[in-house]
Amino acid sequence: MLDSTKIKLGIAPIAWTNDDLPQLGAANTFEQCISEMALAGFAGSEIGNKYPTDPEVLKKALDLRGLQICNAWFSTFFTTKEEEETIEKFIEHRDFLYEMGAKVIGCSEQGHSIQVLNKPIFDEKPVFTEGEWDRLIEGYNKLAILAQEKGMKVSLHHHMGTGIQTPEEIDRFMEQVNENVYLLFDTGHMYFSEGNQEAVDNLIDKYIDRIVHIHLKDVRQNIYEKLKEERWSFLKGVKEGVFTVPGDGVINFDHVFLVIKNSGYEGWMVVEAEQDPAKANPLEYAIKAMDYINEKTGL
Repeated sequence: MLDSTKIKLGIAPIAWTNDDLPQLGAANTFEQCISEMALAGFAGSEIGNKYPTDPEVLKKALDLRGLQICNAWFSTFFTTKEEEETIEKFIEHRDFLYEMGAKVIGCSEQGHSIQVLNKPIFDEKPVFTEGEWDRLIEGYNKLAILAQEKGMKVSLHHHMGTGIQTPEEIDRFMEQVNENVYLLFDTGHMYFSEGNQEAVDNLIDKYIDRIVHIHLKDVRQNIYEKLKEERWSFLKGVKEGVFTVPGDGVINFDHVFLVIKNSGYEGWMVVEAEQDPAKANPLEYAIKAMDYINEKTGL
């Protein structure tokens, strides 16, 4: 069983309204989203495209439902744009999250990313040059210092369709950045990248001491295999249901939860399983995820 004094459960709004595919869940309101999160029993949320940008307005809405903000996606472009552009936007993002009480900032390097493009996700994945790696590493080291100014931590979100997707790319990043740059561990993206349970288990084994935020998502094997066979884009895979909530797909979470327990991990575990809400009712799947996690961990 996991320690509820150390670990909190959150859920991402991407199941209700998708940032990359705004047509998915277009009719779902912010109020519906956070109300159903609370109804399903979650303690926190990440931030979606319908959330108020005024901290006081957002806080009031969340406080009414007993919810906290734990993180929000931030796109970096160190490999393709001027460093100062990313840093300037990061400071604004950091300050907003700080006002909301979040301790972690989840970042993804989106230079050359194909995750929102209509390209085969496995065939046209970006690969960084040596110069791009150098700029990326230097940039994230600077972000870590800026985060520390507010008592926060920067984490890298390994993600399909980006230049940091595979275990080898994650290894290179983690070995080259400073120790104050951390990892956002995502079960679904690691399984998606490698297609096997071993990759998921190995990644958490290797980096649990540097993991500061966890995304829990599952993969539907039949859709995953069709995606690979028919060379779909990432977003087509999402629309067709390649992702689902923990316990509803092929990933075995037993080892993940065991490592989390034995490590003394403190922080958030966030259900982040983007699906078409017209096909997968967000409240129904939020409850399904909560029931599964509770059964496995006691949280």
